[in-house]
Amino acid sequence: MTKINNKLNPDIELEKSLNEQIYNSLQGTVVEEVLKLAKTSALPNYWRSTLEGHSFKVEESMLNKYYKIFYEVKDKLGFEEKVDFYITGDSSVNAFAVCAQEEGEPNIININSALIQLMTDDELRFVVGHELGHLINKNASLMRLICFVFPNEELIPITLQYKIRLWQQLSELVADRYGYMAMPDLGVCISAFFKMSSGLDFEKMDININTFIEENNKRLEYFIKDNGLNIATHPINPIRVQALNLFSTCKSNEDIQNSMEDLTNILIKVRSSELDYYVSAFIATAGLIVANNDEEVDEKEIDAILSNLSDFLIFPKAFLQNIAQGDIVEIFNQSVSKILEINPGQRESLLRYIITIVMADKEFKLAEIELVYNIGEKVLAYSKKEIAGIFAEMIQSNFVPNSNAMY
Repeated sequence: MTKINNKLNPDIELEKSLNEQIYNSLQGTVVEEVLKLAKTSALPNYWRSTLEGHSFKVEESMLNKYYKIFYEVKDKLGFEEKVDFYITGDSSVNAFAVCAQEEGEPNIININSALIQLMTDDELRFVVGHELGHLINKNASLMRLICFVFPNEELIPITLQYKIRLWQQLSELVADRYGYMAMPDLGVCISAFFKMSSGLDFEKMDININTFIEENNKRLEYFIKDNGLNIATHPINPIRVQALNLFSTCKSNEDIQNSMEDLTNILIKVRSSELDYYVSAFIATAGLIVANNDEEVDEKEIDAILSNLSDFLIFPKAFLQNIAQGDIVEIFNQSVSKILEINPGQRESLLRYIITIVMADKEFKLAEIELVYNIGEKVLAYSKKEIAGIFAEMIQSNFVPNSNAMY
């Protein structure tokens, strides 16, 4: 049982929600029970064998100074599970946590020697608090499940990929909060960030912490104004610095949740161009118009819409629901107009998408065919013969009859 004595809750609601969504989508309860019985995943044992053989285990009798620092942080955060700490000779400025596979087995935290040499004792407290945060928040457990179900990450469905990436980024921000709780000095925490990203020391570079935060916010504006994406598993440093700054200055949990909105919006972005926004709006509205045309919205049609939206959005279902509450025809007309204004070459792909939705339920209805001709001629400026040619080619290459119609 972990008990944290702090005025602010380190949790981020979206991170917890994504954790649950990912776990459920991977059938976590069932898979973990199977793994427990099958003893399939030996990842923690691999790390323990490697670290025991090639690294220094931090014991009270040896490396006493670091033993005191590490266990002081563990006690301060109230983490009662067993943890074995290791220091590994490695030139990369890094640390990691590995959760225990078996009940009663110690968790693992490894600190690379380059990080030990670079950080002050207080900065190390922040780093160790961060890694313990991952264990407290069970991040390592979910990552182990993801890696087992998808040993080849390229096979992860795109929507799930986006959600995993966002969850990883948010979980880093949560872990940073635990680091701050272990060492509640914003200057020390930001100095640790600076050293990890640049390899340089604040004092040697004669950098003032307040000036650094001001400059950091200027860099952050680039991403807030839709000019940049954060596509790594870790948030960019400007986000991490500002998120920790907010956590240290906000007075209530409600204040900190509200103040995080701009930062979360940066992380949620998958694409940032104006064209991508209008293409997303077209996919949603055109899909809904076609699906509702015969007054029999099929689940396969909705799945096809969401599948296409997932290339552009982390939360395609919420986007589709929001579009459905507006003026669908007006949004459709505006999106088509803007797409053709920005990139006229996308005209055929728009028509092909509409035909894809018509074909999604594996049944062709006369009303749907007429709708395709109507949109193709009046909105996309195709002749009926051109539309028929594209339609015929897609039927020949993609159509699979509905099995129910064959029995």
